Amino acid sequence: MFEYFPGNYVWNLSVVATLNSGGTIDEIDRACRPIREAATRGEDAGTVDFLRAWTDLTDLLVAQAEAAEKAGHHRTAGQLYRRATNYLCQAERMQSASAPQRLDTYRRVLALQQKAFDNDDPRTSRVEIPFEGTTLPGYFTQAPAADHAPAPVMILWNGLDSTKEHGYAAGVQDELAARGISTLIVDTPGSGEALRLRGLTARIETEGWATACVDYLETRDDVDATRIGLAGWSLGGYYAPRAAAFEKRLALVVAWGANHNWGAVQRRRLEREGERPVPHYWEHVRWVWGFDDLDAFIAYADGVHLDGVVEQITVPFLICHGEGDRQIPVEYAHRSYDQAVNSPKRELRIFTAEEGGTEHIGLDHLPHVRDFIADWVADTFTDLGTAH
Repeated sequence: MFEYFPGNYVWNLSVVATLNSGGTIDEIDRACRPIREAATRGEDAGTVDFLRAWTDLTDLLVAQAEAAEKAGHHRTAGQLYRRATNYLCQAERMQSASAPQRLDTYRRVLALQQKAFDNDDPRTSRVEIPFEGTTLPGYFTQAPAADHAPAPVMILWNGLDSTKEHGYAAGVQDELAARGISTLIVDTPGSGEALRLRGLTARIETEGWATACVDYLETRDDVDATRIGLAGWSLGGYYAPRAAAFEKRLALVVAWGANHNWGAVQRRRLEREGERPVPHYWEHVRWVWGFDDLDAFIAYADGVHLDGVVEQITVPFLICHGEGDRQIPVEYAHRSYDQAVNSPKRELRIFTAEEGGTEHIGLDHLPHVRDFIADWVADTFTDLGTAH
């Protein structure tokens, strides 16, 4: 993995994720150069400096975007707003759950993302998915194919610390749209807006989230309800297979990072084994899952695993994992594959350092992994359409 900050895995992961989601090397260098010394103090200490530096970059891009917008150059403005959203979203992700600026920063992320849509992506719109008396916020990107007939849809879920804005920045919706597939990127409980502005926390039983998403999609006349798939990255590699095991209307499922036993990973992290995805880690996970007490959280997390679950997946199942993933052991990818005996089409794809995509969810070469998944999804939906 490219290491802008030698020895600081968490900060480097943010840089690489941003570069591989449309960031430019000049802009990222501009933001990171002033905080090189701060990065040497460890993953937690300098996150306020990180936010300040990346906010300065965001401000610069927003000023450029506003000038372009005023001049009627909406594509240029949209691209600037898109990158500004990406940078600010990554900086927000690095803050502690209790950081005083975190909520205002995320609200600005939402506003900038909408500006990007308004200027340069008319096919993406904000949606609200009814869920347990409130809603799950999402972005729906309508594929051009849906102008002519109902199109298949992929639902994309986040992980422990990402948001729907990260999913959008990764360009998943653009690649799927080019293959005739619409996309619904959702902030599920424990992530993004659902956590920050709705107070919805994560849970073991993720099938309820899937049911809400499928119920919503079935109300849309531009959706082929027989071809709705689900992908989850990082901790979503637990969320999505769990959901597909029990929500039988899903037509396929992708684990973008095989999080087969996330509870066991937490016990290893207590022993300082393996890398962690975000600074202020234990505060973050308790926020996501709604626990004040660490011991109570760890006991609950023991139930976050797929043993006895993936056997119940009865649809096509793709498992993607990086051979050199420093957060989630590659052995979990093999375990999910070995146990998914009732999937009619199960595939395990391990990405190597030689080709790229070997780090966690392929963040070192995200487009390579993203496009492999998009091709597999398109091929599988085609097969399912032929079968119908």
